[in-house]
Amino acid sequence: MEWIPLIAISPYLFLFLYIYRHLLRADPYSPDNDPGILVSVIVPCRNEQKNIKGVLDSLAAQSYPSDLFRVIIADDHSDDSTFSIASSYTRLANLKVIRNEGSGKKDAIRTGIRYSEGDLIITTDADCRMDPWWIRTIASYYSDFTPGMIICPVVLQGSSGFFGRFQELEFLGLQGITAGTALAGHPSMCNGANLSFTRALYSEHLADLRSDIPSGDDIFLLQSVKRGGRAAIKWLESPLAAVTTSSSPNLIHFIRQRARWISKAGSYRDRFTIMLAAVTFFTILLELYLLTAAIISPGYLLTLLMVFAAKSVPDFLILTNSARRYAKPELMRWFLPAQIIYPFYVVAVTVYSVFFADSGSFSYPSPKGT
Repeated sequence: MEWIPLIAISPYLFLFLYIYRHLLRADPYSPDNDPGILVSVIVPCRNEQKNIKGVLDSLAAQSYPSDLFRVIIADDHSDDSTFSIASSYTRLANLKVIRNEGSGKKDAIRTGIRYSEGDLIITTDADCRMDPWWIRTIASYYSDFTPGMIICPVVLQGSSGFFGRFQELEFLGLQGITAGTALAGHPSMCNGANLSFTRALYSEHLADLRSDIPSGDDIFLLQSVKRGGRAAIKWLESPLAAVTTSSSPNLIHFIRQRARWISKAGSYRDRFTIMLAAVTFFTILLELYLLTAAIISPGYLLTLLMVFAAKSVPDFLILTNSARRYAKPELMRWFLPAQIIYPFYVVAVTVYSVFFADSGSFSYPSPKGT
């Protein structure tokens, strides 16, 4: 009887070992040419007066020729000094600061693209910081492989203590799944904080971005492109192409942010992504069921431990790989406590997203968000 739960989580083991196997193919890319491609960087923002100068400084320090990239700050009706700070910035001659012609992040990106130049678009957030070779690396990769969409790395800078380390570990896991599924040809995640695509591709899939849902500018574009099947979607494995952003400042902010992510799941149409989410959630519920059963009847304890150990194998492999690739191996010392807490965290976020989150509103994630 105790083997039935182990059989029940076999889809989880298969899927995540499959992702891990493809994650091993993540060979670092190094730019070796000057592509000469005109690039536009879109930064949608709202009330980012504390962050906007930092991202502009990072963009001003880019090694890419200044005449080959444009920066468009698309301000979404900020009621602080974001617009004036960006407008008075003088280190970027190729800077445009505009007002969102609509409302919300999706409209801000759409407005920014309307004012952009060149065929290659890169989106990022105001709280992100990037390497001086960021644009050059993405443009060079596009020149070499001409994908329609490029999913680029996002690195989370966690705070001290267990809460900060838990966020970093969880984000490493998400990045591992993002890279592994893309390398497997079944991309299931992306992050608008570091995403590149062609103007033509964006225009082709604009109608599928779900304007009725405030967030999801990245994932709905990804799923629409994937469903279209004509444009290549690639993962760009390179520390030079990564952006760095800060972790959530407190637990409430963290839960609300993750609830926004989960609230979009009911609108997903990609079968692989839905299957991945369903299998993961079922496995977590199974762990919690066995924990409750073990508390009531200690005879279930062995089954609980076996299921926990079996689930931990692919999780450990993916996280170890990601921690190594992002030069954060020290985070793995927090793996076991994070693994114990993770099921409770997922259920808490799910409950919050269903009963407490206001899916009709969206605030720009500051200091951290997607």
